[in-house]
Amino acid sequence: MKILLVGAGGVGSAFCAIAARRDFFESIVVADYALESAERAVAGVDDARFSAAQVDASSASSVEDLARTSGATHVMNAVDPRFVMPIFEGAHAAGADYLDMAMSLSKPHPENPHSETGVKLGDEQFAMAGEWEAAGRLALVGIGVEPGLSDVFARYAADHLFSSIDELGTRDGANLTVDGYEFAPSFSIWTTIEECLNPPVIWEDGKWFTTPPFSEPEVFDFPEGIGPVECVNVEHEEVLLMPRWIETKRATFKYGLGNEFIEVLKTLHKLGLDSTEKVNVASTVGGKPSVVPVSPRDVVAACLPNPATLGDKMHGKTCAGLWVTGTGVDGQPRSTYLYHVVDNDWSMKEYGHQCVVWQTAVNPVIALELLANGTWSGAGVLGPEAFDAVPFLELLGEYGSPWGQKELDPA
Repeated sequence: MKILLVGAGGVGSAFCAIAARRDFFESIVVADYALESAERAVAGVDDARFSAAQVDASSASSVEDLARTSGATHVMNAVDPRFVMPIFEGAHAAGADYLDMAMSLSKPHPENPHSETGVKLGDEQFAMAGEWEAAGRLALVGIGVEPGLSDVFARYAADHLFSSIDELGTRDGANLTVDGYEFAPSFSIWTTIEECLNPPVIWEDGKWFTTPPFSEPEVFDFPEGIGPVECVNVEHEEVLLMPRWIETKRATFKYGLGNEFIEVLKTLHKLGLDSTEKVNVASTVGGKPSVVPVSPRDVVAACLPNPATLGDKMHGKTCAGLWVTGTGVDGQPRSTYLYHVVDNDWSMKEYGHQCVVWQTAVNPVIALELLANGTWSGAGVLGPEAFDAVPFLELLGEYGSPWGQKELDPA
């Protein structure tokens, strides 16, 4: 297996640190728009199987060219979801398999955004499923932690724990703090704004529909000392993936954002600072007045600390999991939370990466190992639900970060 990893940022660097301890691949080319970023990621693992290259992730032809010249069998997308389609199309053109941790972007319904879906997450990729299948190539989409591990949990619950499922409810929460910052997101603010301010999608009774952002607040009690966190509906890929392979009456995604985070996001939206459309800003270049086109959201991202640099200032744990309700295999009502908790102190000590990016990066590494040894295989555009969950969960434990299961009151 020869891997082209597009994106050398926080998750990409953590991916390298995790993969360097495994022997299932022949080589990994780490590519980034800034060559020096890719070189830093490669230097960080000190492994001859890794090399650095430059790529323009916004250009399918640039991705295709590098995939061909590097002999890549698999293209791993580790950048913001705005670049999904060029990388996806470039991998297909090069005849390589493809993996990502976030799917193609949505577009709200033009007239009824808070009740009807427009272009859904992943629609552009699923539209090409026939082409991938005809070519005998696999595009494994949404294989981070959320989406990703949460979808593996859904497969496991359907196969081993439940005879029928009422709801697949992804629940994400943490008790993380960051020294010296009043506001410092632990993940890409660009992606966070995208998924939190778009209308959340819900699956219910055989169809998808939307609600206003931050709807249906609930307090969920997270395990391993994290405790109760208020969670709200957020747009996320699980809701678009799980019902394609698993029979469930309802699918939701709720994120423990906290009141302060929600208010910041609402303010950014009110001020138009969440927009990706460029605006002209007066500036001075070389002593002369000029106008520079900038994206407000890119400015917000530039003003905040890089999440990858916050690890030594972070404290606490992050939890990703799936709350499944329905009828157990014994015919009795059942309510089970399948989860994965990572302590920041552990991930920093063991890998030198903060817990949120490490937890995201470990899952595509495991998936690639399963593909390399033939345990997982397939063609077309497939989500993690399309594969056997047990080998994945067994490897997660072997990687030193086992998952957990907690029974809840089904009443």
